[in-house]
Amino acid sequence: MAESNTLRVTWVHSTIGHKAAARGTIRALGLHRLHQTVEIADNPVNRGMIRRVSFLLAVEESGAGRGGAA
Repeated sequence: MAESNTLRVTWVHSTIGHKAAARGTIRALGLHRLHQTVEIADNPVNRGMIRRVSFLLAVEESGAGRGGAA
């Protein structure tokens, strides 16, 4: 039973003065308001979007993969 890890993404800096692509990426991550936090799947697509706007976000890992026996 393989459970996927998730990432907790918090929008911490405004997109005012940034390009439309950055605003679109924030929206694509499911963020609508400043200081909002969402949990998204930890996969290469989401990691790529986070990397593009990392200067606007705070990211922490969460999910099933933490704290278990090896």
